[in-house]
Amino acid sequence: MMTKFLKAVLICLVLCCFTAYSQDNLVANKSATKIINKLVKNKSVKLALQTIDNTDKQTIADMILLTEIPAPPFKEANRAKKFAEMFTEIGVDSVWTDKEGNVLALRKGQKRDKTIVLDAHMDTVFPIETDVTVKVEGNTYTAPGIGDNTRGMALILAVLRAMNTAQIKTDADIVFVGTVGEEGLGDLRGVKYLFSDESDLKIDAWISVDGGSPGRIINGGLGSKRYKAVFSGKGGHSWGSFGLANPHHALGKAITIFTENASEYISHEGEKTSFNIGRIGGGTSVNSIPFESWMEVDMRSLSQKRLSEMDSIFKTSMKQAETLYNATNIEDKVTLKLISIGDRPSGKLSENEPLIQLAIAANVAMGISPFLTTSSTNGNIPIAKNIPAITLSKGGKGRRAHSLDENWTNFEGTKNIKTAFLITLSQAGFVK
Repeated sequence: MMTKFLKAVLICLVLCCFTAYSQDNLVANKSATKIINKLVKNKSVKLALQTIDNTDKQTIADMILLTEIPAPPFKEANRAKKFAEMFTEIGVDSVWTDKEGNVLALRKGQKRDKTIVLDAHMDTVFPIETDVTVKVEGNTYTAPGIGDNTRGMALILAVLRAMNTAQIKTDADIVFVGTVGEEGLGDLRGVKYLFSDESDLKIDAWISVDGGSPGRIINGGLGSKRYKAVFSGKGGHSWGSFGLANPHHALGKAITIFTENASEYISHEGEKTSFNIGRIGGGTSVNSIPFESWMEVDMRSLSQKRLSEMDSIFKTSMKQAETLYNATNIEDKVTLKLISIGDRPSGKLSENEPLIQLAIAANVAMGISPFLTTSSTNGNIPIAKNIPAITLSKGGKGRRAHSLDENWTNFEGTKNIKTAFLITLSQAGFVK
């Protein structure tokens, strides 16, 4: 006779077969789990998954090739050209580069009723003269930008190669995209263009691949506002023109006023909000009154409302500093100019969004423990527009992103390629 304990164990095993879950107890609903489980049992899908393993050496070679082509923001053209050529070599219906510099590769669906995007940004944070030669030690690859984000670029090439080898067909169009300007002052210019009125592409779901540990699923966009605040004056000799309005002195007052007002604001309860003065500059010599003084400011929040309020505090503080400084016993005046250098919207999609549920289920199916989080990525733009969007991890083990000794280790690296493949396929409507 079966004991109560054995019955409980069997029930648990049955539930595990039909419900996706992770070590973090992140559970996919039955519908998403059923879709993914059905996919992984399909003969053509199995072939595609096996192809991803079989072509891993080619994926690594793609990653190295792309890494060794410098691509700072606004200078991605050479890498973009090679990326387009690689899509053509693997095989798609058409490849083109849009007005902003994004590379797009179309794989047509049978119904063509929707458009699903699988994206990886092409730019890095490093200057054009940076040595990007890849150093190989065993299965670890070291070079600036290799994990963020040429591994992501190689990943989406691997997904396309697997689809073609297995002759996968979908209902929806799939557009593989290499975007420009994701990093820093690029300010998401590539993805912003794709969702603007200037673009002819109507996107129904957006899937990005960008950095992170294997199970990371980004479903929230961390918004930011960035400015360059510039105080200007006549400038002059530190002794001969002493008493003349000094932009550095005005900037110092501005920093004090802003940090006090901003600190007071974030001390009150609400979504996490931050501010940072990251760079300061101006002046020509120690014995000269500068004609210009500037700072670059970054403000972030999980809440679009709080981000807007922090933006208002910053602008008010800068104007207040200009007014107060000019009211002191100085000769002439300083003038203030605020230059926007970054604007990323906030937003968050519900865990119940089907795309997110499918992402959870696909990760678990590939033996990865998923978790949801918020970050600043290409996904900010579609998320803010309430379009289904996630950012997935590149997989493997990445270290020291944005540093000269950035590296990536191919530890179970194909798992995340398979995950991205399954999620894309489930969104595009698998035919055979």
